[in-house]
Amino acid sequence: MKARVVRRALPAAAPILNEAALHPVLRRVYAARGITAIEQLDQRLTRLADPVLLGGLDHACALLAAAIVAQQSILIVGDFDADGATGTAVAIRGLGLLGAQRVAFRVPNRAIHGYGLSPALVAELALAPPQLLITVDNGIACHAGVQAALALGCRVIITDHHVPGSQLPAADAVVNPNLPGDGFPSKALAGVGVMFYLLLALRAHLRGSDFFSTERPEPDLSVLLDLVAIGTVADLVPLDFNNRVLVAAGLRRIQAGRAAIGVNAIIRAAGRDPARIDAADLGFVVGPRINAAGRLEDMSIGIHCLLSESAEQAQILAARLDGINAERRGVQAEMVAEAEAWLQHFHPDHAQLPPALCLFDATWHPGVIGLVASRIKDRVHRPTIAFAPAATDGRELRGSARSIPGLHLRDALAAVDARHPGWILKFGGHAMAAGLSLQRQHFDRFAAAFAEVVRERVDPAWLEALLYSDGTLADDDCDLALACALRAGGPWGQGFPEPLFDGEFQIESARLLGTRHLALKLRCCQSARVFEAVHFGAFTGQLPSGRWHYAYQVQVDEWRNQHRLRLLIRQALPVLAATAS
Repeated sequence: MKARVVRRALPAAAPILNEAALHPVLRRVYAARGITAIEQLDQRLTRLADPVLLGGLDHACALLAAAIVAQQSILIVGDFDADGATGTAVAIRGLGLLGAQRVAFRVPNRAIHGYGLSPALVAELALAPPQLLITVDNGIACHAGVQAALALGCRVIITDHHVPGSQLPAADAVVNPNLPGDGFPSKALAGVGVMFYLLLALRAHLRGSDFFSTERPEPDLSVLLDLVAIGTVADLVPLDFNNRVLVAAGLRRIQAGRAAIGVNAIIRAAGRDPARIDAADLGFVVGPRINAAGRLEDMSIGIHCLLSESAEQAQILAARLDGINAERRGVQAEMVAEAEAWLQHFHPDHAQLPPALCLFDATWHPGVIGLVASRIKDRVHRPTIAFAPAATDGRELRGSARSIPGLHLRDALAAVDARHPGWILKFGGHAMAAGLSLQRQHFDRFAAAFAEVVRERVDPAWLEALLYSDGTLADDDCDLALACALRAGGPWGQGFPEPLFDGEFQIESARLLGTRHLALKLRCCQSARVFEAVHFGAFTGQLPSGRWHYAYQVQVDEWRNQHRLRLLIRQALPVLAATAS
């Protein structure tokens, strides 16, 4: 489904539009994203929201400080995605810097334990339960797991960012910016960000109790920001101001060669130079390699890589992650092809699609269904849930859901659960992504009920895919200087999208790159200027020609250490079919 290109509206008046120090195009890009003044671009760490604004920290810090002083055993229970892995690594390293000596971690196995702090995982701790258990990027929906841990005599601190249900687990402390009434200004913190804030508050708590001394100096927690940046970008949380400050600081560490040994190893295993890494690379290069371990094997591989103090060991683990990611791509391609074949068979005319899709295949891997849901959602612009068997007996299904702007997924699942109690075994998530499990026997009825709820809540206009453009570029503006200014003007990402432009071009030449990509020379229809461009995955069996309307990004091509301007094509339509509004 091709998206309709819509040009972003600019505010009638914004001081940023008159900021002479910025490139003129960058001024309008910022203004279209709600930046009104130059102060909103100040990404120094001193601009971070104050930890005292985040609820639950006082009690959590008191528990942690007592555990550190008494050298109690502390167990971090993470999640099996990149946010959970980086958050676990931040917790292990940060608590170690703050004086904890008995810290370990566990990550649930999808097939054995299910999600988060589950009773099955807690049961394996019974022989030697930790004195303090801390969840990272999970826990807010783990009522039974928390109760089981408390029954073992553990104190429990939940750190999470997922939207809570109507009741909170009976933990000793809960730190989550999305709790009702919490005053923290950034509701978009990732799980790793919540953990980082807990460490900041714990350091302040220890400082206030004269814990630090000449022999035990106060640590610099900014050494953890490379991990915070990776988890934040990989989890696709909106890059609001606070998250942009965190990500920018982490990127500076990586680019300066001061990242964790394991982070550098992952970047180099992917064939990238840490000095040239940007936020997009964190999301599309680093994050997927960490995620792959949790999807297909064991997330502890990724966590051990992030925590490695040995360059040799990190290189071995990073190479293993790279191999698992290659396997993941193959599994994903096969599953997506099967999902697309199902769509083509049952819904050959996308105009007749239902308002929501639920897909299931008994052979699908539960670790990859989120990627399938995301790909199909992007293809048809409908809320999509992909399901796979949760275990070999096939009686329970695990689903991963992705939404479109306007529909809050977790709220939609809560509505289904309220109407049909017992169908959904458990669920949780955010507005745009969620997870759930249900009995196989309820799948067809659930699919119909979910579609009904979506139909009630979605304006039909929301089902049209839109691609937002920052407008056309004048010839004088489209140059290497602009590409460099845009690259330095981020970090760009979810909620603060990378600049995209559109315009009409005549194809001067087209050639094949590999087997699926196009290398193009495009002449701007308003001038005689020719631009080099690349369009990945666009070859359909015949090289294009003629006049096209392109939506594109302006990039710096650094091939063989030569910096050149390049247009990265995101969408192409023949001019007769193209519309922009």
